[in-house]
Amino acid sequence: MLRGERSEVIAMGDPKKPRKKWEPPGHPWVKERLMEEMRLIGIYGLRNKRELWIAKTMLRRIRARARALLSKPPELRVAEERALIARLYRLGLLSSEKATLDDVLSLTVDNILERRLQTIVYKKGLAKSIHEARQLIAHGHIAINGRRVTAPGYLVRREEEDMIDFYPLSPYKKLQSKRIPAQT
Repeated sequence: MLRGERSEVIAMGDPKKPRKKWEPPGHPWVKERLMEEMRLIGIYGLRNKRELWIAKTMLRRIRARARALLSKPPELRVAEERALIARLYRLGLLSSEKATLDDVLSLTVDNILERRLQTIVYKKGLAKSIHEARQLIAHGHIAINGRRVTAPGYLVRREEEDMIDFYPLSPYKKLQSKRIPAQT
């Protein structure tokens, strides 16, 4: 080992700061929350509640950042507020770049779940059901700008939305090209 090198050995792929992406609900047996979770799992075709908790945790962190910005004096928060709103606009969570922190605070978990690749593939008509959309993604038949994406929970940015299609080497792509376009 050379002078100045770190003496510890880190296994390949070991994250330096592992972070949990989700937090479970505070109280496990609230009937209204359980019913709402099951409704969202059914609508968005989620595999388990953990996927929903990831979205809820992401929303909680976004809203906490917006509340923290509201507590700062106006002259200090302007740049950070614009950066947060621009980021959320690029993610497709906000409808315009001229949104305010009130718009950020009014976001719901549905807004985040609507931006998942699985939901967008279904809404674009590439899959017949939300569950088929998940299967197509997991099996590598969906690509964004020609690059295969196999994570159904991938949050699609606004500029990527039009680039979602079947993977070029997928048999579904070949079937899609053989289809006769609908006449209007």
